[in-house]
Amino acid sequence: MTKPTPRPAGNFFEDFRLGQHIEHATPRTITDGECALYIALTGARQPVHCATPVAQDLGYPSKPVDDLLAFHIAFAKTVPDISVNAVANLGYADVRFLRPVYVGDTLSTASTVIGLKQNSNGKSGVVYVRSESRNQHSEVVLSWVRWVMVHKHDLQAPAPETVIPTLPEVVIRANLAVPRFLRAAQLDAQVTGSARLWNDYVIGERIAHPAGMTVEEADHTLATKLYQNNARLHFDALMMQDSPFKRRLMYGGHVISVCRALSYDGLENVISIAAINGGTHSNPSFGGDTFYAVTEVLEKWELPGHHDLGALRLRLIGLRNLPADQFDSLHIEQDGKSGYHPQVVLDLDYTVLMPRR
Repeated sequence: MTKPTPRPAGNFFEDFRLGQHIEHATPRTITDGECALYIALTGARQPVHCATPVAQDLGYPSKPVDDLLAFHIAFAKTVPDISVNAVANLGYADVRFLRPVYVGDTLSTASTVIGLKQNSNGKSGVVYVRSESRNQHSEVVLSWVRWVMVHKHDLQAPAPETVIPTLPEVVIRANLAVPRFLRAAQLDAQVTGSARLWNDYVIGERIAHPAGMTVEEADHTLATKLYQNNARLHFDALMMQDSPFKRRLMYGGHVISVCRALSYDGLENVISIAAINGGTHSNPSFGGDTFYAVTEVLEKWELPGHHDLGALRLRLIGLRNLPADQFDSLHIEQDGKSGYHPQVVLDLDYTVLMPRR
């Protein structure tokens, strides 16, 4: 007797409902080994996350976990329920880094569906979710919104009412979480390799970061396993042969980490990421691609009550197989329409904290 083909695991677009609340499985305790592996896979060099004495000079009880490593681990908790059947993760907004995460902390994540829109082809739709990650003390350490395109399993399932949430363009200065203990003036330029502080950056300037990094198939696969992101489009090469891409996609969050690591040269004195205002994975990335990074300074903010600290709103542009010093334009015209340059794989608007004089 022929058995029916089992339904694949995870939620499809027709399974989501507006207002649906999901408590995601498998909490994760972060260890020092994972922090070391993250450095090995990305080349991240921020001293606050690498050297305990540097972090303690700034007031941290110990070196905090890299902001993006914490984000990827928290984010990955949502994947089995939200995006294991994704076509692609499309973007982020209102990402807030609310408390430092330390080795030994255990992160748990929950999400609420805040928007739905079926695509015109009837084969997929976009799901908007707001997620929060808490530590073992039930303190919210991270919150974010993302939207992801998800396959339908039952193509005959009716389309839901379209609801697209209104999202803030930027996490405003008043909503930036700055640790009360932070002593930004104690950051020694000798440990970062640069004396350039918040005061020295100019709105509108562009920094072409000099280094590039080639990310091989094994690198991005191991990184995505580190984050426990089990989305099939990153792992299942056989399945992806039938996709328009014909091969596995690199997890976009890992592209962010690599590009941020490349941006260290030119932004050496960044203490932490305070927010991600918005982000777009504008083109896919694959194993074997070489990445470069360009940063544009969008805004500078003084922070009331913190005379030794300022915020920089930055635009991080990730490039695939195009050196930063050859980058000219974010968009190009094709067939009378403007779109992202095909070598631009990341357009990330984020805010960082940096010492000021």
